[in-house]
Amino acid sequence: MSHTKSREVVLPIKFTPELINGLDELRAAWRQDPHAIPKGLSCTESKEGQFVLIAAESAFTTIPGACIIKGIGAMELLGSEPLFEEGAGSKTLVLRDTADGWRFSVKYVPPIVRERNTK
Repeated sequence: MSHTKSREVVLPIKFTPELINGLDELRAAWRQDPHAIPKGLSCTESKEGQFVLIAAESAFTTIPGACIIKGIGAMELLGSEPLFEEGAGSKTLVLRDTADGWRFSVKYVPPIVRERNTK
C-alpha cells in the first residue's frame, strides 16, 4: 500500500519588520556558529546561494491570519484559505531568501484515508 508523499504549498505573506530583523540576526548567528541555532530550526544555503530556514512543527504556530516563528517573529498571511488539509501531519515551514524577496511555504503530509471494508 503506498501513501501520498508530502506536499508543499507556497503562500502569500506580509513580513513584519521584527521578523525581517529576526531572520537577519538568525542568518548572522548561523554563519558565525551553526550550532547556535535554536532547537526546531535549521538553516542551509541552496546551490544558488540562497539562505533557507526550515522550522519544524514545534518551532512555529499558525493562527488565523498569521504565522509565528518562536523566538524570531511573526508574519501576516494574506488570504483566508486554510494552510493545509485538516488532519495533515509532519508540517514544516520553509523560508527562502530569493532574488524576488522571501518565499514562504509549508510542507506537510496529507492525512491518510483508509477505505477498509467498504462494500
